[in-house]
Amino acid sequence: MSIERFETIPGLEKRPADSHKGMYGHVLVLAGGRGMAGAAGLVGASALRSGAGLVRVACPGEVAPVVATFEPSYMTYPLPQDGDGLIDYPASAPTLDRLIGPADVLAVGPGLGQSRGLSAMVRWLVEGISTPAVLDADALNALAATPEILRSSRRPIVITPHPGEFSRLTGDPVAEIQADREAKAAAFAGRSEHLTVVLKGRGTIVTDGRRLFVNNTGNPGMATGGAGDVLTGVIAALIGQGLPAFEAAVLGVHAHGLAGDIARQHSGEVGLIAGDVVDGLADAFEALGSLG
Repeated sequence: MSIERFETIPGLEKRPADSHKGMYGHVLVLAGGRGMAGAAGLVGASALRSGAGLVRVACPGEVAPVVATFEPSYMTYPLPQDGDGLIDYPASAPTLDRLIGPADVLAVGPGLGQSRGLSAMVRWLVEGISTPAVLDADALNALAATPEILRSSRRPIVITPHPGEFSRLTGDPVAEIQADREAKAAAFAGRSEHLTVVLKGRGTIVTDGRRLFVNNTGNPGMATGGAGDVLTGVIAALIGQGLPAFEAAVLGVHAHGLAGDIARQHSGEVGLIAGDVVDGLADAFEALGSLG
C-alpha cells in the first residue's frame, strides 16, 4: 500500500468570544514517580500551554506536593504508592477509574517507572479503557513484552517513542530502524487503524500507516531530558481540543519543534532545557495562528 505524504500543518479553530474551559478538553496525566516528579510537571504544564481547558495530574502521593509546585493551573491527585515510590496500581484502581471517567484524553508514561503493577495498569489502559491516549516513555516500556495489544485498540492511541523505545516495541535493532525510519514507523502504525506512531529524532516522523509527515522544526538543543515529556502533553492537549489523533500529532510535533526553536533564540542550544520549550509554546502557537 502506498503512503500519502502529508505536508499540511493542521490548525485549531479560532476561539469564540464566549469560550469556557469545558470547550477545550480535559486532559488526565498519569506520570511521575520517585525522583521523576519533573516529568509529570512538564506534561501537565505543556498541555496547559497547548490550549487544554483543564488538566489533572495523577501521580504517587510522595511526589504530588512537588508536582503541584511546578504549575498552579493544573490539579494534582495523589495516588497510593509502592515501596519504590511508584503508583501502586491495585490500590489506585478505584481512584483511576473515577478520574478517567470525565477525561477527554489520557497522557501516560513519563517518569512512571517500571513494575509489574504498572505494566498491568498500562495494559488495562490500552485494552479496557475507551478514552483516547498518548503513550510515551515507561508506558511504552510496559508494552515492550506485549506490543500486539496495541493492534486491538478500538480508540485513538498515539505512541511517541524515541528509537530505543521503538526498538523494544518492534524487536528491530536501533541501527536498522534509523536506516529506514519511514518504512519502519509506517509498517508498525499500519497494524491498527487506530494507531499513530510518532518516531522521534531528527526529522520526527508521524504516521498512521496510510499518511506520513516528516517534521522540519526543532534543533539539537532539544536533546535534553524532559523534552519528550513536553511533546506528550502538547499532543494530548490537541486531541482534547477535538483534533483527530494523526492531525494532533502532526501539529503537536511541529509546534513542539517550533517552541524549541524559539527557546534557542533566548537560551542557545547548549543551555536549552525542557522548561524553555514549555515557555516557548505560547509563542509557537501564536506564530502558527492556531489559537486565533
